[in-house]
Amino acid sequence: MTLLTGARERWVRTGGVELCVAEVGDPRRPTVVLVHGYPDSKEVWSEVAARLAEHFHVVAYDVRGHGRSTAPRPLRGGFTLEKLTDDFLAVADAVSPDRPVHLVGHDWGSVQAWEFTTVRRTEGRIASFTSMSGPSLDHFGHWINSRVRRPTPRRVGQLLGQGARSWYVYLLQTPVLPELAWRGPLGKRWPRVLERVEKVPRGDYPTSSLPSDAAHGAWLYRDNVRPRLRRPRTDAYAHAPVQVVTPLEDRFLSERLHDGLEQWVPQLTRRTVQAGHWIPRTRPDQLASWIEEFVRSVESGRSPVVASGRHAERFGGQLVLVTGAGSGIGRATALAFAEAGARVVAVDRNAEAAARTAESSRLAGAPEAWAETVDVSDEQAMEKFAERVTTEYGVVDVLVNNAGIGLSGSFFDTTPENWKKVLDVNLWGVIHGCRLFGRRMAERGQGGHIVNVASAAAYQPSRALPAYSTSKAAVLMLSECLRAELAGRGIGVTAVCPGFVNTAITSTAHFAGVDADEEKRLQQRAARLYGLRNYPPEKVAAAIVRAVVRNDAVVPVTPEARGARWLSRFAPGVLRRIARVRPPM
Repeated sequence: MTLLTGARERWVRTGGVELCVAEVGDPRRPTVVLVHGYPDSKEVWSEVAARLAEHFHVVAYDVRGHGRSTAPRPLRGGFTLEKLTDDFLAVADAVSPDRPVHLVGHDWGSVQAWEFTTVRRTEGRIASFTSMSGPSLDHFGHWINSRVRRPTPRRVGQLLGQGARSWYVYLLQTPVLPELAWRGPLGKRWPRVLERVEKVPRGDYPTSSLPSDAAHGAWLYRDNVRPRLRRPRTDAYAHAPVQVVTPLEDRFLSERLHDGLEQWVPQLTRRTVQAGHWIPRTRPDQLASWIEEFVRSVESGRSPVVASGRHAERFGGQLVLVTGAGSGIGRATALAFAEAGARVVAVDRNAEAAARTAESSRLAGAPEAWAETVDVSDEQAMEKFAERVTTEYGVVDVLVNNAGIGLSGSFFDTTPENWKKVLDVNLWGVIHGCRLFGRRMAERGQGGHIVNVASAAAYQPSRALPAYSTSKAAVLMLSECLRAELAGRGIGVTAVCPGFVNTAITSTAHFAGVDADEEKRLQQRAARLYGLRNYPPEKVAAAIVRAVVRNDAVVPVTPEARGARWLSRFAPGVLRRIARVRPPM
């Protein structure tokens, strides 16, 4: 099986083995070499390679003893890091004899590539290295030694935690048993394990060579782990820029393994992704984007640009769409994600306001930002808009349904037209966003997050806000239902419930049952009261970003919102009595 349809294959002979090498893309462009891990073959990279091939010359090879490459004889001693380095140099010389290559490794491919990037004989052959889910054994050895020599409760906890995650390493050191398991029941069940546990979608991976790949690959551990961890090299310094991508839900490796990595890597870029171990299969879009950005920065001779915001490692390069982004909470949220390095689509009914937010997002750190105009309550317009966004910018990673309008007045003063208007924007706008963009997230199968901005009014009844509170309560329940439905697809859903926040919604809110002059007076009074409260929208934006990072379900914002949430759960009768009080309007 080839890596991709139309891939060019060649065989490279080195150290008594023949390596199967697949190439896609224009050979005149910078070369990116992909190195697979255990128990994989080069096909693990097919989704990433297809995306990178649009911009680069992409090369993937089966590590010795895997896929269509031949195995060394004897197996013992045939998988040392020194011999794997010989293999890499032979491949690099064959596919890019005159230019250094950009190296990408996953799992044991990353372990190997750390060796390639830190030994003297490869200097000048590697332009950059992107590592994921695989540490340098030398760095790992020093990490262990530092915690053994200077134990603290935290360091001991880290050591024991990683020791528990590494249970499979101990098993692979045993003779014969791993080979029997992989050639027997484990090899047959492995695709289903990946699908259920790691959420790896079915397809042309793993390949039929899995049992022999895994059996041969056990020698990667036997030939290297104990010797290197016992005597780690003291000169394991990277001689090329390194980008480390850390899956935060990795079952096998703790993110703490990269603590102190700066001492070994002078030019280090960090990224994190909310995913499990097999990110080449579950997050190919995000990986390809980061690899492309990193390679281009190195090729251009400039330092990799990573946003300096608190969550830059998490959201760098992701596509975030915010509705109602022209002002208030929406604008602040767009800027918060821009500071974290996300690409931003600022959506608002006011084209000028959306354009200002997009421009400010670029200045705040967004690699790209676009302004779009649409009425979220218009179903057909939203369908066309979602299709255009997907075609021009890609599938949205984070959707923030923030657009909303205010409406105050007694139930009997609220007309059917009033009800329709507030429900069309506050509820149907959210439904359209979740349905159109959420469906595309689910179909892509690479996770994502939806944030629906509700209100503390969703759980705090008020005699003055029957329509508004009803719309927001519906958004809260919709969010809870959708969260349950999408949990199995790696898509989080959060309902954010602010209290009194100083935004323009107060000066544009509608008041049922009054004339135009009285409505204007009430708007001005509401704006003054909210101004005196002076809770800034930037704090709500920070809570939204934090909620996505934590995958929180319901996030009350402001002290009064948190207090009302507590009362709604433990003393609802108190809220009902408060609801009877006539508001000071």
